[in-house]
Amino acid sequence: MVKQLLSALALSAVASASSAGDIPDPLRIATEGAYPPFNSVDANGKLIGFDVDIAMALCKEMKANCELVAQDWDGIIPALVANKYDAIIASMSITDERKQTIDFTNKYYSNYLAIIGEKGKVAGANDLAGRAVGAQRSTLASQWAEDNLTGKADVKLYDTQTAAYADLSAGRLDAMVSDIYPAMDWLKDNGGYELSGSAIDINDQIGIGIRQRESDLKAAFNKAIDAIRANGTYAKINAKYFSADIY
Repeated sequence: MVKQLLSALALSAVASASSAGDIPDPLRIATEGAYPPFNSVDANGKLIGFDVDIAMALCKEMKANCELVAQDWDGIIPALVANKYDAIIASMSITDERKQTIDFTNKYYSNYLAIIGEKGKVAGANDLAGRAVGAQRSTLASQWAEDNLTGKADVKLYDTQTAAYADLSAGRLDAMVSDIYPAMDWLKDNGGYELSGSAIDINDQIGIGIRQRESDLKAAFNKAIDAIRANGTYAKINAKYFSADIY
């Protein structure tokens, strides 16, 4: 009986160790750091934003030792594949094209596109012909712009959202295609501009990027997403940045 009990305890210990080992220690998470209010860098060089707060809440729920790193958008997937970090929490859309290279968790929020233009100057998505229209490259916004405006408008792509906003403010762009929540955040400090027309629903779901065949890490993240939705943590973070539930 004692021998059986010791064997059972040993098996339990092995199972626990195996379970803990499913999550890397440290768990390295990348974000862009140039996409407010989701991720940006404050005056002290600290990463802040909705993505960052969600990442920290998930780490707490998983009891994981996490490290956050900033990574330029164009290199964010290649660096994940090259094992420079273990996950991407950077407002990345779940797409079939990206799934050929990496895997995703379940969504942690939903996104829509919007057209931003000077007040009274642009009527919406159907009023962009002949105009200079900007978007951040390698995003669903740039994909939408290229798919719908090539040959009709002068589409200009930028490495960062901030650079596109700068050209819009300087008059080098007539309009910009953007994810709606960063657009609304930018408009708070730029009263001469507005959301032009209705939001564009492209069935865009935002997930956490991980390497393929990381099933244990994926399951841990999905369980943690469900948990922070259920225990109110997600709602508190959401309310810090947005007036409506963006899930």
